[in-house]
Amino acid sequence: MHRRTLLTGAMSLGVAAPAIGQTQPIEIQFWHGLAQPLGGMLEKRATDFNATQTKYRVVPTFRGSYPETMVAAIAAFRANNAPHVVQMFEVGTGTMMGAGRAVKPVHELLAETGVQIDFNDYLPGVRGYYSLSDGRMMSMPFNSSTTIVWYNKDAFRRAGVDPDKFPETWQGVAEILPKLKAGGGTAVPMSTAWLTWAQIENFSAIHDIPLATLANGFGGLGTELRINNPLVQRHMQALVDWQKDGSFRYGGRNNAGEPAFPNGEAAIMFTSSGFRARVQREARFDWGVAMLPYYQGTPNAPINSIIGGASLWVMNKGPAAGGGRSRDEFQGVAEFFKYLSNPEVDAQWHMDTGYVPVRRASYAIAREKGFYRDNPGADVPIEQLLRGGGTLTDNSRGIRLGGFVEIRTIMEEEFERAFQGQQNAQQALANATTRGNQVLRNFERANRG
Repeated sequence: MHRRTLLTGAMSLGVAAPAIGQTQPIEIQFWHGLAQPLGGMLEKRATDFNATQTKYRVVPTFRGSYPETMVAAIAAFRANNAPHVVQMFEVGTGTMMGAGRAVKPVHELLAETGVQIDFNDYLPGVRGYYSLSDGRMMSMPFNSSTTIVWYNKDAFRRAGVDPDKFPETWQGVAEILPKLKAGGGTAVPMSTAWLTWAQIENFSAIHDIPLATLANGFGGLGTELRINNPLVQRHMQALVDWQKDGSFRYGGRNNAGEPAFPNGEAAIMFTSSGFRARVQREARFDWGVAMLPYYQGTPNAPINSIIGGASLWVMNKGPAAGGGRSRDEFQGVAEFFKYLSNPEVDAQWHMDTGYVPVRRASYAIAREKGFYRDNPGADVPIEQLLRGGGTLTDNSRGIRLGGFVEIRTIMEEEFERAFQGQQNAQQALANATTRGNQVLRNFERANRG
């Protein structure tokens, strides 16, 4: 249970000083899904906001992984005890948009509280992912990332591979894997975290091919998966074959495989740009980062990758009449969001963590401070998000599929069978498509009208 001070009488909107008769700050419960060290950095933002004023106190709580946090928030809403703010990973966006009265859209929150945030300054790929087709924001962009390549330069040197130039193409990656296997000195040449995000979702985006119809779900609930296509078949079969010959190792679901990189087991790791803080803290070798490779000869490739990470959703307390929130509680949430949107705050978050700056102004601040000069490669994820001129296509804007958390699990299940030799990549993709489309139809039926 969390305790709140509920005040009587009207209060002036946007006033930072305590109201007359207020004995303690209004508590804003904030549930998040970031483990250490990132969780501590996130909680420091709440502490810093609390220090700027006395009327509100944001109380951050780690609720487990992103999927666990999502389940806990939905259960809490049903029990009339939802947090004010929940950090929701990007694949939950479609589901949250269909959550009805559980959610208070950010554009409504800002309109009602009079708080202004300049979303026009936000990176297109970030803004587009969390907004309606007319541009109104549904959630508050926060820790945005994208998939990039992390590689062990010392292992590359041992294998006789150029440590300063990661291959731009998958054909080039195929050429260096045998060298890394023979002489890299690591347990396995290559691994990946976030299998579907890195190797199917972002893979499709940078090659400008659809993950699903109707602009990857942005165009409506009637969307169908399109993952069972020749290019994804080719790529995933390569991973299955490399798994069999020891050039690749499936590291498990979500980010379970990440430790294999900083502990020196894998010479190459595909995972979030937000991994930087951990690599800096734990790696005992020379490392580098690079943009995602692409298949040479693919029309339009490479273009921009899509974001991952999470945004902040405002929740009503529960099904009780009116949502169970006071005007002042919502005001506190809006003021907290405005604080997080400050370019100086966002730039520092970016520099501390490796998440991308969500605002152009923040990117400029980091550049002016010499951050990219002093931290080579820290701008790789930003440049990758802007690759291809920064103009988003229907295939690279993002993904908005209802039940996508479940669909990701289905894809993982099918490829775990493939990695175990029980089926090939084409069979895995066909099965995942059939099963995933059933999830989409169930979501469509539940949310029509």
